[in-house]
Amino acid sequence: MRGRPLLYVDYEEEQSLFPTNVQKALVVVGALLALSIPFGWVPGMKFLAHPGWLQLLVIALIFMIGAAGLNIVTGMAGQVSLGHAFFMGVGAYTTAALSGNPTAALWGLELPMWLGVIAGGLVAAFLGVLIAPTAVRVRGLYLAIVTLGLVFIGQHIFRNWNQVSGIPELGRNWGPFELALWSADGPKIDLSNDGEWFGVFLPSEGKAFLFMLVVTTIFLLLAKNLARTRIGRSFAAIRDRDIAAEVMGVNESKAKTQAFAISSFYAGVAGALYATFLGFLPPEQWSLFLSVQFIAIVLIGGAGTVIGVVLGTLFVQLLPRVVENSTDFLSEQIANETLLAPVADLVIKTGAGDFGVLSLDAAGAGLSIFQANTVIYGLLIAVFLIFEPLGLYGIWLRVRNYWKGWPFTY
Repeated sequence: MRGRPLLYVDYEEEQSLFPTNVQKALVVVGALLALSIPFGWVPGMKFLAHPGWLQLLVIALIFMIGAAGLNIVTGMAGQVSLGHAFFMGVGAYTTAALSGNPTAALWGLELPMWLGVIAGGLVAAFLGVLIAPTAVRVRGLYLAIVTLGLVFIGQHIFRNWNQVSGIPELGRNWGPFELALWSADGPKIDLSNDGEWFGVFLPSEGKAFLFMLVVTTIFLLLAKNLARTRIGRSFAAIRDRDIAAEVMGVNESKAKTQAFAISSFYAGVAGALYATFLGFLPPEQWSLFLSVQFIAIVLIGGAGTVIGVVLGTLFVQLLPRVVENSTDFLSEQIANETLLAPVADLVIKTGAGDFGVLSLDAAGAGLSIFQANTVIYGLLIAVFLIFEPLGLYGIWLRVRNYWKGWPFTY
């Protein structure tokens, strides 16, 4: 209604995907900006068209799918899971066995990528259904420990099942990152080589970005729509008060099984796309740290919201690049002995006898960039849980409500 954007006259209007005109306009503008990134058309965002940045954004889009899956089981259904890396690894190696090139020591059927990705999601979902009964018997910290065990079990299997995962600590090659109806027909859409799209030359990373933008948008819309369905409402009821929900007629066992199955499917698809896009990953990739990354994405972005998944993924995935670029900038200040050199010297450790928090070599004390990212993840999770449980989405709500009520403070 004009002048009353939050006044709804029926449930259908209130439960629409984008209930206000402002949200619809933001979605359209965001979609246009995202589509223009590989072409470098937007001033101030042209650096994102560089292949290095495009590769980082493609990985971020893939991680959005995985984070959306964890958000379903943790944010929507309230089931704490630390085993997301296991389901991603299952999806990845299922795709490797179906789409990879066979050798004397490796399995591979050379099927098209789309078939391997779907199969990876389905196999992961099947394992999620098998594990789901555990969620009915235990909850909270106990469920987290159970799912944590999946990661270590998975790593042991991935390291030793050499016919699928390849040589330990080296891994194997996945199938080509391309779209084809069938392998023998050749790629209908070649995503692995540079070429022209829409009359504009694009690197392979630009093609992959546009493809993943479409795929990720579909998965995010499905996740957002899930919250409006009967299944999604049963997840929310279990999350808020499981005993009361069961008294009201919600089948707790069925709801938790559905949550784990859908979440595992998302994780399997994300793992399959991630491995196929990079083309070469060792079994150690599917570790506890990967699960912690997804926990950080959900908590930092805002648990239970799809926009939180988007914000959290971009924040967590771009954070290492920001830390790396900041480290390089501070190192240049020290080398050039600028006015910022004394401050930079307190942060950067440039030699064995130097003091600094971040180390550029392996000598002596100091955190490497990887270790610094791990510490930052932990600090951010603690800070957001204590001061802003709704994450970045909660900060956005505070800013939006402040400007809505301005100049009043209440």
